[in-house]
Formats: sequence, C-alpha cells, structure tokens
Amino acid sequence: MATFTIDLPDSVFPALHRAPNELIRDMRIEAAAQWYAQQRLSQGKAAEIAGLSRAEFIDELARRRIPVIQVSFDEVMEEMQRAD
Repeated sequence: MATFTIDLPDSVFPALHRAPNELIRDMRIEAAAQWYAQQRLSQGKAAEIAGLSRAEFIDELARRRIPVIQVSFDEVMEEMQRAD
C-alpha cells in the first residue's frame, strides 16, 4: 500500500473537532465518495480506498446523498431498446 504525507497546521484538528486518525479516516471516505460520484471509481474500489466494507460505503453514499447506482441516460435508453 502506498503512503503519502500531508502537512496540516495543528489548529486544523480542534477546528474540525477531529483527532488526527479521525481526520485521516474522514479524508479517505470523502475522497472515495467524490471519486465514485465523478464515476472515476467503481463502488468496490471506492469502498476499499475508504477503508469500509461495500455495504458501509453504500450507507455512506446514501448519507451524502450520492446516487448508489450510476447509470447514464444513454445506458437506460440502450437497455430499453434491448427489452423491445
């Protein structure tokens, strides 16, 4: 697993009411949710990055009001045409 370092001022933790380990977890979940919302990651890969099970990640998406199923209009239309 790759590791990277982010330098943050010490004042960030009390401002966000988060301990460093909580902030790291929040940042991983936030990044994974955003990348999933942008359709850059699958649900499974995003859950892995977030450090959550897929079910927990789906709950997190719902909490953030990010659609759990990502289907484009064109994909829906293709499905409908195949059904005819």
